[in-house]
Amino acid sequence: MPELPQLLLFIAAGWLLNLTPGPDVLYIVSHGLRSGARAGTAAALGIVAGCFVHVFAAAAGLSALLATSATAFTLVKWVGAAYLLWMGVKLLFSRGGRLDLGAAAAPEATARLDLWAIWRRGFLTNVLNPKVALFFLAFVPQFIRPDAAHPALAFLWLGVLFNLNSLPINLGYAWLAAWAARRVHALQRAMGWMDRAAGLMFIGFGLRLALADHPTKP
Repeated sequence: MPELPQLLLFIAAGWLLNLTPGPDVLYIVSHGLRSGARAGTAAALGIVAGCFVHVFAAAAGLSALLATSATAFTLVKWVGAAYLLWMGVKLLFSRGGRLDLGAAAAPEATARLDLWAIWRRGFLTNVLNPKVALFFLAFVPQFIRPDAAHPALAFLWLGVLFNLNSLPINLGYAWLAAWAARRVHALQRAMGWMDRAAGLMFIGFGLRLALADHPTKP
């Protein structure tokens, strides 16, 4: 276990990283704006659950495999890129455009949401992104002492701590988006454009992932 100053630095760095906008934040905010706090919360919990998969896999050595094996990295990279592109195209050609501003306040409307599907898509967005695995492999070991008796357990503990610390940030994004949707009526007219902008961004993230080089490649 790291000393207190190192632990506080780890927590602060994790919060800062989770505040940085990216595909995860975009996914959470888009659902919070469109369908209210429950949908945004489901998206946030799916994202965090996907990170837990990478933490456990990294502790078991999968992240090390992705970092050293170009074949494994390429395989997971293309699967993740294809999934991001599929989500982007789906959003880009969405026939939506109406924001249900009463979703967060109307339980009967929120109940019709497929919260499980929202959670599952958020989960897969992270699980199928090898960059998340490599991030944990690069970031977490910096806070493990070289003489740690059980480095794998230390990695697992810090990874779990990182994910738990990300919950307030991700849930905050979800609830803030739902709050804004209930109060900013102009979002209702702009919803169709937001779907298309989100679609283009997901396509961009997918293309960037597909074109990413393996970290060990010269």
